[in-house]
Amino acid sequence: MAKRGNGEGSITHRRDGRWMGQITVGHDPKTGRLKRRTFYGKTRREISDKLANAITELQNGRFAQATTLTVAEWISAWLDRYAQTKRTSTWENYESLARVHIVPALGAKKLRDLRPEHLQLFYNELLRTGAVRREGGLAPTTVRQVHAVIHEVLEQAVREELVGRNVSDFVSPPTAPHFEIQPPSVEHTARLLKVARGHRLYALFLLYLGSGMRRGEALALRWQDVDLSHGTIAVHRTLVRTNTKGLVFHEPKTRLSWRVIPIPDLVRQALVAHCARQAEEKFLVGEAYEDQDLVFATPIGHPIDPGNANRTFDLLLKAAGLRHYRLHDLRHAFATRLLELGEHPKVVQVLLGHSSIAQTLNTYSHVSPGLTERAVQRLNDVLQDADSRPRDSAGGKESRNA
Repeated sequence: MAKRGNGEGSITHRRDGRWMGQITVGHDPKTGRLKRRTFYGKTRREISDKLANAITELQNGRFAQATTLTVAEWISAWLDRYAQTKRTSTWENYESLARVHIVPALGAKKLRDLRPEHLQLFYNELLRTGAVRREGGLAPTTVRQVHAVIHEVLEQAVREELVGRNVSDFVSPPTAPHFEIQPPSVEHTARLLKVARGHRLYALFLLYLGSGMRRGEALALRWQDVDLSHGTIAVHRTLVRTNTKGLVFHEPKTRLSWRVIPIPDLVRQALVAHCARQAEEKFLVGEAYEDQDLVFATPIGHPIDPGNANRTFDLLLKAAGLRHYRLHDLRHAFATRLLELGEHPKVVQVLLGHSSIAQTLNTYSHVSPGLTERAVQRLNDVLQDADSRPRDSAGGKESRNA
């Protein structure tokens, strides 16, 4: 007998007087058996209408199997089955957002009963009173992260036909506020470097300023990734701290983060001096030194915790009498200086490893006023030059085609 295809239904009259309809919705991937959905009603017309609606939903991709799963149960299953492929730090962030915010508010609801209005009210409440360790609400950026987790969770539920649609597509998460970066000025940079000179990690902070590398990228750098003769650095990995595995080396998140960066000669010279200093440390420590080929390591060869790099930077800022900057602001200073010097944003994008030039332009929009003014001035010079050309013999401007 031929197998019944998806969307084909059948209607029968039961002995108890009720009518029953069934529709094929697919096959069990483990057993290969047909998966069917059953409807009951008092009349044939009622069942016929139910089947027609189910067939339409199935054809339009909105059909969902009957399920008693709660939101909490599905999130737990999703974290175990699908989120395990994420980076450790990403998985931990998803798990934390689900455990702290999503499950307490929505976990008891049946997955199939979740509606857009439930999510919208949930987001609104997070903005108003969602903070855990303080009074008030969560930042819009955090609520958007919660929304991103919910969207991924529900998208997988749609693919498995547990729900007919992703209801998070029909809500309005808060807009992330525009954050205008304030990198250290040239003067502040000079004061910072003056204080940092002589510190064992001087080359690290100079590298941030001279390459635009991310914090974890520089801390994961190996000598095999550095070409001192040509003055280039290859970015192949990054260092992150995780709650479950401690310090972990990861590959960069995006393809464009894999890149080769040319470095200024000042940075190259600092790395040469740093290499010699590190060799002295290895000699003094002896066999206790755990050599992992790291360019920047603790005095015994271990990776430098990103948090400790931040704390060292804070101490240098204090010693220089400067206001607080984030270590990440040195990356912003690198990009800002290049744009101020007239480098094309596409060049800056490639050096930073941004996924698109739009990301670069949006991030460094604070530089745009000066750049646009200079561009208009250059255009003005061109127009003035054209306007001042000699007149033709007829006493008018140079003749030109209509």
